Amino acid sequence: MTDKSNTLLVTCALPYANGSIHLGHILEHIQADIFVRFQRMQGRRVYFVCADDQHGTPIMIKAQKLGRTPEDVIGEMETEHRRDFAGFEISYDHYYRTNSPENREISEKLYTILRDRGYIQVKKISQLFDPEKKMFLPDRFVKGTCPRCHAEDQYGDNCEVCGASYSPAEIINPRSVISGAVPVMKESEHYFFDLPKFEGFLKEWINSGSLPKEMANKLQEWFDAGLQQWDISRDAPYFGFMIPGTEDKYFYVWLDAPVGYLASFKNFMTSKGIDFEEFLKESSDSEMVHFIGKDILYFHSLFWPAMLHGAGCRVPNHLYVHGYVTVNGAKMSKSKGTFIKAATYLKHFDPECLRYYYASKMNGRIDDLDLNLPDFVARTNSDLVNKLVNLASRTAVFITKKFQGKLAASLDNPELLDSFVAAREEIAAGYNAREYSALIRKVMELADDANRYVDEKAPWVVAKDESRNDELQRICTTCLNLYRVLITYLSPVLPKLARDSAEFLKTDLSWDNLGTALLDKEIAPFKALFKRIDMKSVEAMIADSKQDLQDLNAAENKTAAKKGEAKKDGRSGKQSDGKSKGKDEDDAPGIITIDDFAKLDLRAAKVISCEEVPESDKLLKFQLDLGNGETRQVFSGIKSAYQDPAALVGRFVIMVYNLAPRKMRFGVSEGMILSAGPGKKDIFLLSADEGVKPGDRVS
Repeated sequence: MTDKSNTLLVTCALPYANGSIHLGHILEHIQADIFVRFQRMQGRRVYFVCADDQHGTPIMIKAQKLGRTPEDVIGEMETEHRRDFAGFEISYDHYYRTNSPENREISEKLYTILRDRGYIQVKKISQLFDPEKKMFLPDRFVKGTCPRCHAEDQYGDNCEVCGASYSPAEIINPRSVISGAVPVMKESEHYFFDLPKFEGFLKEWINSGSLPKEMANKLQEWFDAGLQQWDISRDAPYFGFMIPGTEDKYFYVWLDAPVGYLASFKNFMTSKGIDFEEFLKESSDSEMVHFIGKDILYFHSLFWPAMLHGAGCRVPNHLYVHGYVTVNGAKMSKSKGTFIKAATYLKHFDPECLRYYYASKMNGRIDDLDLNLPDFVARTNSDLVNKLVNLASRTAVFITKKFQGKLAASLDNPELLDSFVAAREEIAAGYNAREYSALIRKVMELADDANRYVDEKAPWVVAKDESRNDELQRICTTCLNLYRVLITYLSPVLPKLARDSAEFLKTDLSWDNLGTALLDKEIAPFKALFKRIDMKSVEAMIADSKQDLQDLNAAENKTAAKKGEAKKDGRSGKQSDGKSKGKDEDDAPGIITIDDFAKLDLRAAKVISCEEVPESDKLLKFQLDLGNGETRQVFSGIKSAYQDPAALVGRFVIMVYNLAPRKMRFGVSEGMILSAGPGKKDIFLLSADEGVKPGDRVS
């Protein structure tokens, strides 16, 4: 990055408000947050903003399906998105929305200037129209047979089987995704932004260093094919901003979505009493950078800078583009449970595990990143626990026990500390270039050096000889200073661990003070800074992710059933036959099939221990032996029938083995013990057949 200005505006692509944040989305926000945190450490004035992208046909259709207003739907989703980003320690200065007065104002202003300067053209086009819903259909709301390979059930703009692109008018046997009706062609007047007039400017801007070279080369293909005028209007009904001077035309969502960057920034600047208009000028010497995925490069590298330039505004200085996230080497899959929501991840893991893992694989190129779950577990435990945190835990205990928490006045090996500090320029270059994987490799090499030093000095051996106490204090002080440098280097990646470490060391983790050793000072007693993780938690997360999909499908089916019933009998809050139904039909128990039952994995388990849960009048806590060294903890609500839990020790029970772990107030239950009976004292544990061994399957 050029050091053009001390003031920097950083944004991420705006999450669309029709769905939850997942681990593919969160990659970009982590990448940008690490960059922002480092720039702040270097003393730059950074404004980090984002917003929910809230307009468009999908939002309108979703609200209709749910029987709610679009404003209600987007408000709920904005709250969820804010919570998820906060959960991952994304340090936004401001998070806003595109359905805002500031966004309307700036969008209308840009449009009006472009129109007055002759960059807006009006012409008639033919589009597919849903005669049932009385609305024009966007390309993705038309499905039919591919005109090239004849694959069925393909979208109106491209085929996912053969990859062909085409217009909706070419698709065979088209149907509306919204109503199922056969669409008809209909003329409409649309507004177009004259993108070809900006070809010279765009070529110069793209090759100025604003884009990675590989992306600049990719854009050349679009110039070779010829730039086309861009349709910036949509017909009513549409959820968005109406185009000034029209009665039934709206800005296409991709016009006001990037304007949301500026709208969010303006809302924040106004609240702080800072001049937003000065930032917007072409002459502004501040910098603006966007972190985006490669799938939206076209909009950000052509339409967005051309619009800004045409209206006389400053353009982005840099686009930082990343690839997609795969899980275990494959595309994220809802059915496999690898399409993982941010909120689902946070139920099972510390956010910094993923922040670190993503950073350890990120670079400044547009490579896809694979979240390999076994590697995720192994790297977290190896790097963060074994190499990093253990460096502090292995030595801090001696400072606390033997020296009342006070560090030595000198180091045992000042040259080693100097070599660690000398790496800061290399690491800073890695942050600036977003070559996070390279800088993390360097930090872990230093961590290996630090742990070799600990092993060579063996403070646990030195501690046995009271005459060597001064040496022990210097060794441990050296180790804790090495840890201080390492965690300072990683603080943009691991902000919570950095805060906890600063509190433990009773010092600020400042880049400028890396070379000043922490000596003759008191530190706090060491507390565990990071926990090991395991594959059981990964399995539980995947199970929860599958459950998320089931819950979503059930909710959609429930809504569709309600709407279908209301449509069938024409009621609106009243029964069609005039009689009361009593209990709502939606409360009726669900029905499972024999196929569902066959999915249960029933195992024989031997009770190792059983005890009461004092805080509960229903639960007993079991430790079960499942063979091959595997044990599980299970809570069962049978306390009323088994007053002497100890009598159950040694008994064989039947357990549902493939049930997802469930977090309870008293601990995690890792399965279900099967029992039967009418209740209270008449509850009977099901027993396995004689001769079974722990872990045997039961049929």
